[in-house]
Amino acid sequence: MKPIAFDMDVLLDRHQRSPQRLVQILREIQAQKGWLPREDLAGVANALKLSLAHVEGVAGFYRFFHRQPVGQYRVLFSDNITDRMQGSEEMRRHLRHILKVEHHTMRADGRVSVAATSCTGMCDQGPALLVNHHHVVTRLTPGRIEHMAALIERQVHPSQWPAEWSRVDDQIRLANVKLGDQPAPGQGIAAALARGAQGMLDDIKRSKLRGRGGAGYATGTKWQLCRNARADAHYVVCNADEGEPGTFKDRVLLSSYADMVFEGMTIAALVVGARQGLVYLRGEYRYLLEPLQAVLQRRREQGLLGASIQGQAGFDFDIDIHVGAGAYVCGEESALIESLEGKRGTPRIRPPFPVECGYLDRPTTVNNVETFSAVAHIAVHSGAWWAGIGTAQSTGTKIHSVSGDCERPGLYEYPFGTRIGRILEDCGARDTQAVQVGGPSGICLSALEFGRRIGFEDVHTAGAFMVFDRSRDMFDVAHNFAHFFAHESCGFCTPCRVGTELVSRRMGKLKRGYGSSEDVQVLYELDKLMHGATHCGLGASACNSLRDTISKFRPSYEQHLKSLHFAPGFDMDAELSQARLATGRDDSGAHLETLA
Repeated sequence: MKPIAFDMDVLLDRHQRSPQRLVQILREIQAQKGWLPREDLAGVANALKLSLAHVEGVAGFYRFFHRQPVGQYRVLFSDNITDRMQGSEEMRRHLRHILKVEHHTMRADGRVSVAATSCTGMCDQGPALLVNHHHVVTRLTPGRIEHMAALIERQVHPSQWPAEWSRVDDQIRLANVKLGDQPAPGQGIAAALARGAQGMLDDIKRSKLRGRGGAGYATGTKWQLCRNARADAHYVVCNADEGEPGTFKDRVLLSSYADMVFEGMTIAALVVGARQGLVYLRGEYRYLLEPLQAVLQRRREQGLLGASIQGQAGFDFDIDIHVGAGAYVCGEESALIESLEGKRGTPRIRPPFPVECGYLDRPTTVNNVETFSAVAHIAVHSGAWWAGIGTAQSTGTKIHSVSGDCERPGLYEYPFGTRIGRILEDCGARDTQAVQVGGPSGICLSALEFGRRIGFEDVHTAGAFMVFDRSRDMFDVAHNFAHFFAHESCGFCTPCRVGTELVSRRMGKLKRGYGSSEDVQVLYELDKLMHGATHCGLGASACNSLRDTISKFRPSYEQHLKSLHFAPGFDMDAELSQARLATGRDDSGAHLETLA
């Protein structure tokens, strides 16, 4: 499998030698060479008029970039807890044994390396892996692993592997608005143009639409702030960096409903006065790039993108796609903007907020994939219609990515206010002891809480819904999440960089049976420290699952760790209450709102 020769100058010219395109330039160099040689980094730095330190810093930040050779085949197994539950660890060891390669080490002949990565967004059809970061393999089996090893030894290119291996199904189990029948392309734009920019904004406010990325900020308010900010340019950004383990709804919306997502972005552009849109596509979804570009081109040809959209003079808007390079923290909107600008994905200090000073220091509205999809439907059916679905504080529907111990994993779309128990019944869950809602940064619910409801007034969620039956060890679940946060910390601030690593190591100590009550109390102290001192929300949410599992599944800890005994007088519930009061967070991990 030999790399295709390419001309560096042609590549740089195609990207207008723009510093904002640095991540894309590095991604394409690595796609050709398999890694990023220092001489190429120096050449890029010189061409873009950047320092070599800056370019190397960017190359070293993203986990999908490699400054040392990793082999012709870089095999990355998804390390999400649901993939582990389906045997991913055993299969990874099996592949390494067949190929005779050490973990995270390139084989001596330069052929292959095998390692793990965070969730690949294929939780409903795992175990899954990526080859060279964008060739997807789903539904792994021991037989498939052995066949794969043989193909690697024969140097067969992944594009020539059996097509069935790369099949990614939508697996829509229950559809409502966003996953049901769709309006014709352009119908939402026409309805928005008929209302006018202010009328459309008023209707978005009337709908009470809140962001579907987890934070739940009012979409109409965000657009109003962006619209009112004075500048020579405004931007619309779609956050498609779906990195929360257990979440895969955006994958399906982009695969089969991209028209509605792009339609929503175009309507947002009309409202805020933007001429340029950007989609930040997570690196694990690189395989969607060409299909998405084809949809964009079709929309241009249909007069739905470009100059004078639908014949409206002055309504000019187009969309570009930026592919990430593996960084969970880029799901945070200011870190995402930094990455769009060709920098390390380090969250910004706020204020100023992106709606005032975002991409290229211009007013920018950043919304989630599902939010833009909802906007297109609201444009067609009206804000009042949307407000009539769900609850008073949580209007409309929410898509849930259901995985884990259930008969029918996949996507389920419900109106807000739906019971947790209803979702478990519909997905065929049996003997369930826990549900992790919203991913590792969300809330872990026990069976006593299955009567609670999805909504901003009760159980917040970004979409992940991981099911664990009574055969699962909830300590192992929390341990996996702790490792995830330690791996994904951007390293900018010491409390998060060091704190998440200390939590992961302390959990590892407990796992080996060397723990004591003092270790548990240290974990709580670390949690309180990170809540109050980290630069962004990653560190603040890193111990959510730890607190929940100790509080609600204490026997799992005590049974798993025979040496773990809580000190006399140590009141776990009191500790939890104090932690929540000290950090200003409720038991769902969501920030308690205070009135200024």
